[in-house]
Amino acid sequence: MYEPIRTPASRGSVHTTMAGTPSDFPHRTREEELDIQLAAHLAALLAVTDDLRAAAPSADLDAAAARLAQQVTRLRGGRAPVRSDLAADQADPRLAALHERAHALAGRALLVAASRADTAAAILAAQRMDAHAAALAEKQELSTAG
Repeated sequence: MYEPIRTPASRGSVHTTMAGTPSDFPHRTREEELDIQLAAHLAALLAVTDDLRAAAPSADLDAAAARLAQQVTRLRGGRAPVRSDLAADQADPRLAALHERAHALAGRALLVAASRADTAAAILAAQRMDAHAAALAEKQELSTAG
């Protein structure tokens, strides 16, 4: 028959190294990890939104950027996100690619927000997905009509 090993090392703490000394790296909860992921996705979405604002300024993008910055600040415990300077480039050919990137980032943020039951962030992410999908559809209509 199999007899389990009964040494003090086998009954030690879960957070010990192989040598039996306590580990010195921090342990985060699932909620903390989800907060970090959500803040990262929203910060990336904010960066793309700032790029879109530089390429095609609009009140909708300005409001979205302010709301995204507010959510990132909340999730990071009061630390505001780094923002890029807006350098206007009206004829930016990357507009469709930026909208596609923003749509994908908003989708990722929505998944994490739903996973952690963060209603405010989920609603914001869903609204941004809709806005970028509408912008892409509008670009598609313009390209097929022209």
